[in-house]
Order: sequence, then structure tokens, then C-alpha cells
Amino acid sequence: MATLPDLKGSSFTLTVLHLASNDVAEAKSFLTEKVEKAPAFFANAPIVLNIEKVDGDIDFAALKQAVNDAGMIPVGITGSKNKRTQTLATDAGFAVMTASKTPTQAPAEMKAPKVVRTPVRSGQQVYAKDSDLIVLSHVSAGAEVIADGSIHIYGSLRGRAIAGASGQSESKILCHDLQAELVSISGHYWLSDQINSEYWKKKVMLSMADEQLQFEILAQ
Repeated sequence: MATLPDLKGSSFTLTVLHLASNDVAEAKSFLTEKVEKAPAFFANAPIVLNIEKVDGDIDFAALKQAVNDAGMIPVGITGSKNKRTQTLATDAGFAVMTASKTPTQAPAEMKAPKVVRTPVRSGQQVYAKDSDLIVLSHVSAGAEVIADGSIHIYGSLRGRAIAGASGQSESKILCHDLQAELVSISGHYWLSDQINSEYWKKKVMLSMADEQLQFEILAQ
């Protein structure tokens, strides 16, 4: 018997761009810069546009093209309670989305941590599904380590570390030498140029508090 298609609810971590104005060129420039700094993380990434703080009309067709030109995939808008604005957005091909207020919970059963004993080289990606990730060596520039849980790196972090990949905001990133290209927990990320110099090349722990990434220097 043939298997029929089915519709089921699910959850995904999406990048959300919070627009401050209806200046499409400004948004495109910002996105292009981010993609150039971390192409492996942002290229072809789905993005939602939060327009809650935007005053005035938005050229949604131009905005959609700007997102495409920057190398990302426009999915929808959020933050609008104006029916006219929502109609203009849908006419341009955007979905109208409502942010959930329910926090994402960790999986009911987390697996044993995934342990990597060798360096993670440039171009490599390591993913620990439904578990923590422990790297006993270095993560090189251009490498990417991902975990649905927390990430522990007992060496230098020069590449990208993405914890809480399925939305677990309680996840953490710990490393002995922070020189990261990008760090992310539950979809919230900082690039290297956003990391305060006081944490650079230090033993640190990253966590989430009040929807913000928090850095803590650990004792050597």
C-alpha cells in the first residue's frame, strides 16, 4: 500500500534578523558582511525578519531580493500586528510567523557524550546528536563542532562551536583557549569581532541568560 504524505508539527532553530528601519540597502549590507565572515554558518541559511521596531512601509519585494543577494533564504516575517503590512509581506512571498513563548525543552533522553580525541581540522564538521560533545584536542580555524547539548573543548577553539543546536538554551560551551570564529547557543551567536578582548585566549564558559550569551572566565 502506498504511503501518503503527512503534515506534522516540528521545531527548528532559525536565524532572526531584527530590523531597525525600512532601509533595505542597510539590511543587505549587514547580512552580506555576516555571511562573508562566517560563510559556512550563514550561507543558504533560512532567515526570519523581525519588523517589530520598523516604522513606515517596507518594500518587501526588494527586501526579499536583498536577502537572496546576501546568500541567505528568506522564510518569513514576525513582529507585525498590522494586517496591511502582513498582506504586503505575503504578497511578496513571505510567511507571517508568530514567535512562540514556550521555551524549547531538551530531549527526554540525552545520549552519552560523543568524545573526539583528535584535533578537528579545517573543513571538518563534528555533530553530537542528542548529546554533549567533548573534544580532547583543538578545533582549528575553518572547522565546526555542533552539539544538541553542551560542548567541552580541552584545547583551543579557533573554529565554530554551535551548542544547543536543537534549541536547548540551557546548553553551554566550555573551552581552554577562546579564539573562535563563531560561538552559538540555541541560535544566539557571536562572531569573533563581537567577543570582548578580555575573554580572548582565555579559559571560558559560555551560557545563556535572558536571551543573551554570557561569558565567564574560568580559573586556570
